[in-house]
Amino acid sequence: MPLSQTLKLAFRFSLREMRGGLSGFLIFLACIALGVAAIGGVNSVAQAITAGVADQGQTLLGGDLRFQLNQRDATPAESTFLDRLGTVSHSANMRSMARLDDGSDQALVEAKAVDDAYPLYGALETAPQLGREDLFGEKSGVFGAAAPDLLFDRLNVEIGDRLKVGSATFELRARLVSEPDAVSDGFGFAPRLMVSMQGLAASGLIQPGSLVENAYKVRLPAGASEADLKAIQDRAASDFPEAGWSIRTRSNAAPALSSNIERFSQFLTLVGLTALVVGGVGVANAVRAYLDGKRGVIATFKSLGASGGFVFTVYLVQILMIAGLGIALGLILGAAMPFAASAALQSVIPVPAKGGFYPGALALAALFGLLVTLAFALLPLGRARDVPATALFREMGFEGRGFPRLPYLATAVGIALALAALAILFSGDRRIALIFVGATVFAFLVLRLVGALVQWVARKSPRVRSVALRLAIGNIHRPGALTPSVVLSLGLGLTLLVTLALIDGNLRQQISGSLPERAPNFFFVDIQNSEVDAFSTLIGKEAPKGTLVKVPMLRGRVMALNGVSVDKANVPSEGAWVLRGDRGLTYDAKQPANATLTEGIWWSENYSGEPLVSFSNDEGKALGLKLGDTVTVNVLGRNVTARIANFREVQWETMGINFVMVFSPNTFAGAPHGWLATLTEKDATAAEDARLLNAVTRAFPAVTTVRVKDALDVVNRLVGQLGTAIRAAAGVAMIASVLVLAGALAAGNRARIHDAVVLKTLGATRRTLIAAFSLEYMLIGLATAVFALAAGGIAAWYIVARIMTLPSHFMPEVAVATLVFALVITVGIGLAGTWRVLGHKAAPVLRDL
Repeated sequence: MPLSQTLKLAFRFSLREMRGGLSGFLIFLACIALGVAAIGGVNSVAQAITAGVADQGQTLLGGDLRFQLNQRDATPAESTFLDRLGTVSHSANMRSMARLDDGSDQALVEAKAVDDAYPLYGALETAPQLGREDLFGEKSGVFGAAAPDLLFDRLNVEIGDRLKVGSATFELRARLVSEPDAVSDGFGFAPRLMVSMQGLAASGLIQPGSLVENAYKVRLPAGASEADLKAIQDRAASDFPEAGWSIRTRSNAAPALSSNIERFSQFLTLVGLTALVVGGVGVANAVRAYLDGKRGVIATFKSLGASGGFVFTVYLVQILMIAGLGIALGLILGAAMPFAASAALQSVIPVPAKGGFYPGALALAALFGLLVTLAFALLPLGRARDVPATALFREMGFEGRGFPRLPYLATAVGIALALAALAILFSGDRRIALIFVGATVFAFLVLRLVGALVQWVARKSPRVRSVALRLAIGNIHRPGALTPSVVLSLGLGLTLLVTLALIDGNLRQQISGSLPERAPNFFFVDIQNSEVDAFSTLIGKEAPKGTLVKVPMLRGRVMALNGVSVDKANVPSEGAWVLRGDRGLTYDAKQPANATLTEGIWWSENYSGEPLVSFSNDEGKALGLKLGDTVTVNVLGRNVTARIANFREVQWETMGINFVMVFSPNTFAGAPHGWLATLTEKDATAAEDARLLNAVTRAFPAVTTVRVKDALDVVNRLVGQLGTAIRAAAGVAMIASVLVLAGALAAGNRARIHDAVVLKTLGATRRTLIAAFSLEYMLIGLATAVFALAAGGIAAWYIVARIMTLPSHFMPEVAVATLVFALVITVGIGLAGTWRVLGHKAAPVLRDL
């Protein structure tokens, strides 16, 4: 028979076979739909946010171009260059202390000063809505300001109250509702305080060496293309090679946000793929159970002369049609997610998700769903093809051991490899995707071995007197036992949850426990050269038992490595953060007390040769640097090249004063700069900290004081929110695991009914059978939980200790919760199915024996 006729006939038989409905395929559909919806939805939402950023790039950036300079204003030549481009708006950002007019309380703020042209795009929304002069103008020596609700609540103030910032007084005239270009300024730990440029100048905060970011935003004439933007960037780089400015365009308005969204969407995509792969086990179970119920039909086909290939084709077509329905359901859910996210994410991300239809993301999800279905369905279909009709008529199922024919096995392996290749190819970070694929394959192999080990232990265990326990142990290792399916389906999701719970718990323990014990009480920023001695005297008076450490500090950008611009250098992702934005820099004649050299030697105290630099060991190696290499940094509009003299170990987790780069003192001779200091006083109470903070703010209003505990509280909240989001995402994989577990137990119901009827006929009571099944599920669940604890504990230890380089601790509460969850799920779902099994009448089953 020609192939076309074979396919046509197979399709007709498939439609007839499916007249009975989708009974037995509900879990199949749920697994496929869940995985496809997760992958399609996550990628659609990510593309919606990216589209929103691109669509509102001018508003988010505050202009068509943004030139940022650190610790200095633009020179007259640079200002002339910018003014010729179009309309320019100048704003300045810096951290400072805002204190009540009577000096009774104070708070750290992110001060932003804007000029008359602000904003070039979008609208500044305040409550009440005021004109610029009414909002920021000077009235009787008092400047206006706007702040968000957070600052009003933190200082317990109302509209009309006054604050002091530096040496100037500001009146809070409105609440800040929406700042159009807030996302381009980056994340801040403190609430915003928006003032005028005149107000910031009157405060006296800007001194030589002050840590201030000057942003010049340019609105180009209408019709400026992306090519025009690129030409302007190139001209700025060639005309001002030592400007050291960071240039962004409207197409790259929020690089940090876009990068974080990309990373998070990649993580969620991999979690969705995990759910889909776990669901693949459910597909295999559902197909096996479905074919087991079609034994008579398959036997009839073969007895009437149908070939094994024809039988395979008939049921493959059915599986593909059902999978198509599950994929369609998943795509509908995934397509709806951007519209739901546009409202849900409005208060979380300052960029509206652009609702719409994203065919690329949905097509990728559909392809993943199809490949997973084929990879897991081919093996049971291949086994069914080769079972002879006589065996099927004798009520023998498909639980026989061995693999199907080589073509089916090779095709399934090939599809699995294609699935892995696609996961890596479409990933933003292919290294992480490769690790994920390898870990998934390894987990499947290990879980198969765990299932086999549990069966081997059950087979070798001594005979027990309890009838129920003896039946339970026998069920664990009998032919067609549920053990491999349960261990595989539950183990992967449970291991993922244990890993995430231990990572989250260790991070929280570090932030709320270990870090505060090692970290200093305060950081002091922007101490002027002329005030260092007076500042030290005040700290000695207010905190005589404290330890004050102070170092000079500048800000600079890494411009080149070994003479190659960082824009053109091939930099590994592990060290790329060092080259993004500006970095804190310092100099020291002596080797710092907290520095341990790993290579090279420190320079002499009176060294006066070529500029030298000490580089952080881990970051330097990640960048591929070695002793003798050169690093060019731009400080205050001047490029300085220094040679690497040594590498040193940096313990970032101590939260003390640490720098990626420490230079020889002659490198920045004569450059204006401020000082950074820390104060450590372990026995200080909260009241003593508050008194010290108030004293420093009164005496040195230009000094920014950061209480480390307050900063850690912010970080702890962020980690908690991130942990909740990650656990919710991992819950998708856990839901898939539970669905597969339910499917595995449902797939074994025919054998359960047979066993229950025979045992009841031989005198076993319902109570004995319930006890036996409960013990079976409990033992399998316990073994799976022990594996998940071991595997999850090792994975979490590696991530925390090796990647994050933090102390790792095992958490007993996670172990207990894991064991309880595994037992409740396995026993609960198992008994729910068993109750139906025990209700079957014996006569119909006995007649088929």
